[in-house]
Amino acid sequence: MSDSDANQGQSASDLISAKISELGDWRGETLRRMRTLVYEAVPDVVEEWKWAKASSPGTPVWSHNGIICTGESYKKVVKLTFFKGAALEDPAGLFNSSLGGNTRRAIDIAEGDVVDESAFKALISQAAELNRVGKPSKQATP
Repeated sequence: MSDSDANQGQSASDLISAKISELGDWRGETLRRMRTLVYEAVPDVVEEWKWAKASSPGTPVWSHNGIICTGESYKKVVKLTFFKGAALEDPAGLFNSSLGGNTRRAIDIAEGDVVDESAFKALISQAAELNRVGKPSKQATP
């Protein structure tokens, strides 16, 4: 079954769960744990599966009035990219990747890394709030 066939008719949540199972190692466990923390921070978060194409099966995305973050897995890290990360307060210093841009920030989690769960949930909550308060001004702009 091809990736495009597998994506037909499956919910984003099912696709994310399948991705976690497919990884089957520390990366799957890390993605599962971070997904749980996202839900603890923003219980009505929306899971999406975006950017599926022939060269990529797609990316897990968590949204609330806009994208909060994505969850990608690579050989050596699980990367959580916050689309508006540069606008977030990060007193715990969780952002450790994509620091040079004006908008995005990312957290790369390597095998064995321990993430401050309360600090992560605070980032998720902040990002959801930024999306909520930022939405009306974007719509009002011509």
